[in-house]
Amino acid sequence: MSPRKESSLNRYAVRLRRSATDERGVTLVEFALVLPILTTLLIGTIWIGRAVSVYQALERAAREGARVAVAPACASCGGATATDAAVDSTVNNALAAASLDTSNPGLEITIARNQRLNSNDPANYQASGVQVTVSYPVQLNIPFTSQRAKTINLSSTVSMRQEF
Repeated sequence: MSPRKESSLNRYAVRLRRSATDERGVTLVEFALVLPILTTLLIGTIWIGRAVSVYQALERAAREGARVAVAPACASCGGATATDAAVDSTVNNALAAASLDTSNPGLEITIARNQRLNSNDPANYQASGVQVTVSYPVQLNIPFTSQRAKTINLSSTVSMRQEF
């Protein structure tokens, strides 16, 4: 064998041995495998945080609506309470303050008056009250999962006792 061919074979063997122990490309491959998982976790955390924020806004809006529903409309009205329209307006104002779309077709506000609260109590201790339920759809967009573009309905119900 000629010395020229022998030296090129040795160089090839050295290069082959070096590339077998080289780890430069491994880091890039590992990063490419881990990146979608990290992205999913990060974006999922953001969307779940958004859903929790919407739920808290619904809770606050339902509480404000129930408070208006049980409070007397005025001091000299003789115990008359606010109308359902006033309760709806209060709930919508609370939702708008939380930057939620009050014109969303999935928004539902339910007002149930004269509801028995504490049904396990004896009859003379049962209180009459109002229940306000607010439901709102939230769309999740978590990539690489089954939750991509899925809409969930969040709702909150608040009961308050009517005291005269």
